[in-house]
Amino acid sequence: MIEVYIDGASTGNPGQAGAGIFIKENGKVDHFSFPLGEMTSHEAEFYALIKALEICSERGYAVVSFRTDSKIVEDTVEKRYAKREPYKSLMNKALPYIDNFDLFFIKWIPGKNNATADHLAKKAIQMNRK
Repeated sequence: MIEVYIDGASTGNPGQAGAGIFIKENGKVDHFSFPLGEMTSHEAEFYALIKALEICSERGYAVVSFRTDSKIVEDTVEKRYAKREPYKSLMNKALPYIDNFDLFFIKWIPGKNNATADHLAKKAIQMNRK
């Protein structure tokens, strides 16, 4: 099973934001940092989810297990529903990817267990500033 750790970060609310993705696949590890421009930290969390889903889809993964320290992302994905924008639109972008996997899991983890993805998201913010 592929393990995917995601995190989004923002310097303000809104502020410069970034997404960090850490993928573990059969002993192989990949790191990704994506500058996102200006948005809230919650929006950045959803963009991290979408970017990770895109990567996993492009690689043809069938079974993926996502980890996030964002309760709002975990709850929204579990319910497959968001009431308010922009989360509703972002969830609607994510669902087709999620539905394409044979098995998709998402689990909330404490921030201390998501340090690598957090570091990658903060690195992406620095990339915004260059």
